[in-house]
Amino acid sequence: MQAVLKLIHSQYLHAEPGAAGAPCAPPQARMVTTVPGRTPVVLDSPHSGTVYPEDFRAALALPVLRRAEDTHVEKLYDFAPALGVGWVEAHFPRIYLDANRDITEVDASMFDGGQWPHEVTADPVVLQKVRLGKGLVWKFTDEGVPIYDRPLTVAEIEERIARCWRPYHAAVAQEIDAAHARHGYSIHINCHSMPAVAASHATLHPGLHHADFVVGDRDGTTASPALSQKICDFLRERGYSVDYNHPYKGVELVRRYGNPADHRHSIQVEINRKLYMDEQTLALDPAGYARLHADLRALVELLLATDPRV
Repeated sequence: MQAVLKLIHSQYLHAEPGAAGAPCAPPQARMVTTVPGRTPVVLDSPHSGTVYPEDFRAALALPVLRRAEDTHVEKLYDFAPALGVGWVEAHFPRIYLDANRDITEVDASMFDGGQWPHEVTADPVVLQKVRLGKGLVWKFTDEGVPIYDRPLTVAEIEERIARCWRPYHAAVAQEIDAAHARHGYSIHINCHSMPAVAASHATLHPGLHHADFVVGDRDGTTASPALSQKICDFLRERGYSVDYNHPYKGVELVRRYGNPADHRHSIQVEINRKLYMDEQTLALDPAGYARLHADLRALVELLLATDPRV
């Protein structure tokens, strides 16, 4: 199965580790890969995509855009299919469309005429992120640099939603539903990475020095707190610093699919990039990667042996 996943990755033109450039995708390119699982565990990586669609038309150079990626997350978990773990991966970049946001998280001021003809969130906490430029479609980089030098059209964003957001969410929902149907419960890990230090427009906590890991379950609403603590304890035993629900509680992909009352557990796991890569060049650090890769595999094996209902 590892060979199958590598073939899928090459088929969709992933950039090589440390490469400054990344491939562009023609409009018809498929933007989501799913490797079906056979266990209760499902992993998804919504932000590691490196295939930049031709219709993006951003005003910034590609190396600047690439700093928004959850770089190499798909490589950190490339053992998943061999363990029978369901895997869903976005190939489109988050700076083009953020699959971990709801489609109501839109800044109407980005559009020609300032009009977005669909529902817009009124949630005050979510609106704080949208005003930072981190809604469904990003307005600013993490450093506050405008991404576009033009107004967007409603039609192009509707097309991004149809091509990217809906297929991605459908794939995650299908894998979780299948895992739950097979075993009576599911454990969904939403896989992310984070910079060592939060930039000005990255989060609501600019300048924060992140722990090695942040585990989020939206204050126990998307997963059993006991299961989340089991993940925290495992990582701490391996020598990592871990924060729980701060500064990241988890966003749309755990909110939408986590329902612990129905034995559907969704947990967001953020990994500090300093553990495995050079944040400036995007190159993997071989020693850091090898350690982290082994520890993540051991964590997933622990989850495979865990029934949250017991």
